[in-house]
Amino acid sequence: MTVVKGGPAREGADDSGDMTGDGPGHDGYVPSERRLARERHRRTRARRATAIAALSTLVTAALLYLVVVNAPGWPRTKETFFSAHYAREAFPKVLEGLWLNLRLLLVCGVAVLVLGMLIAIARTLRGPVFFPLRVLAAAYTDFFRGLPLIINLMIVVLGVPALRLQGVTVDPVLLGGTALTLTYSAYVAEVFRAGIESVHPSQRAAARSLGLTNRQALRHVVLPQAVRRQVPPLLNDLVSLQKDTGLVSIGGAVDAVRAADIIVGRSLNYTPYIVAGLAFVALTIPMTRFTDWITARMDARRAQGGSL
Repeated sequence: MTVVKGGPAREGADDSGDMTGDGPGHDGYVPSERRLARERHRRTRARRATAIAALSTLVTAALLYLVVVNAPGWPRTKETFFSAHYAREAFPKVLEGLWLNLRLLLVCGVAVLVLGMLIAIARTLRGPVFFPLRVLAAAYTDFFRGLPLIINLMIVVLGVPALRLQGVTVDPVLLGGTALTLTYSAYVAEVFRAGIESVHPSQRAAARSLGLTNRQALRHVVLPQAVRRQVPPLLNDLVSLQKDTGLVSIGGAVDAVRAADIIVGRSLNYTPYIVAGLAFVALTIPMTRFTDWITARMDARRAQGGSL
């Protein structure tokens, strides 16, 4: 009988004595027939579900297409909203304006995160000496969360130049970015505050017991946990900010929306609006999918008991 050092012979060994078999039994475990049948059943169900989903999607798309193209006003709608000629004309100008929207997103996004964090910290400061600061921070968030963004933009973009203040810019891009920052920092501040308050008080107490000051405990213990927990809602706010950068066009800034509006005003054809809308959608979808991926990853780690 062939004997392997440390135990009896393994069934997976071949006649030449090679013990490195690649089959399922090389580690001594052979799946049962019931398990193999269960796995085959799962794969069959997955393939069937994928086929049904694809078929239902095709059927729904075909029905919608037939309903739209057979509508009485479809020829006129196609000419007004889906003209290939005006789409080709608008595309380069919309892309040029979209570059302004991207720059606004980057600059305003950073400013919103910084200002929102400062407001959230101000609202969570302890002690009676910080009461006025807490009241001001709460009033700021309540006011700008309640004020519609479009009205805020009109007040800042149209009202500030009317004051004729020395040294104050009248650039609609800068003023529009300021209005966006004021509004979105109020929302982001509440996201950060929720994250800070979700950290258990024992974390701060443990940091203090190790000799850290309140500032050090907040910086090194509380804020890292709070930010990690609030990444998905923060990304959602940035997605909304990316779309709302198109509102700066009300002040005359030539972004993607304004570039489309100029062509529409000259041609009375609304295809450029469709082109601008698709450009924003093309930017939003990757950010949305990235947010979903981050959320699913954090949920999976939380379900496994991992750190956030």
